[in-house]
Amino acid sequence: MEPDYKEGDQVLVSTLNFNNLKGPKKMRDSFVGPLTIIKLIGKNAVETEEDKFPSRKKSPTPQEIVEVEDSPVPVKKIIKARQIRLSGKDQRQYLVRFKNLTADNDKWLAEDAITDGKICLRRFRASRSTEQSHQ
Repeated sequence: MEPDYKEGDQVLVSTLNFNNLKGPKKMRDSFVGPLTIIKLIGKNAVETEEDKFPSRKKSPTPQEIVEVEDSPVPVKKIIKARQIRLSGKDQRQYLVRFKNLTADNDKWLAEDAITDGKICLRRFRASRSTEQSHQ
């Protein structure tokens, strides 16, 4: 004979197969509850309200990660250049100073990551060539 459960009924849950209960087996409660049935899952399976188990940790539902895109900070000038090797390829990076920021915020960026890159690079290369010709 199958049990006759309905949503909203109160049931006791056997602790026979609970492996996470502490203390000696003969001192544990045989049943927990009464718990209210929220949903019928099968003939003998039900979903009960979980707030009766406050020690049970629920994993939070994953939230969408929203990336806030700040408007790019305009580049004040390029200070230095360096050649590095990334993933087996040579790459040129430039030390960039941003407008309205201090030297502590200077960053090494690849050429394609620099906003207004062509103009700033042209100025940087021109200043380097004039420095080298004066030496």
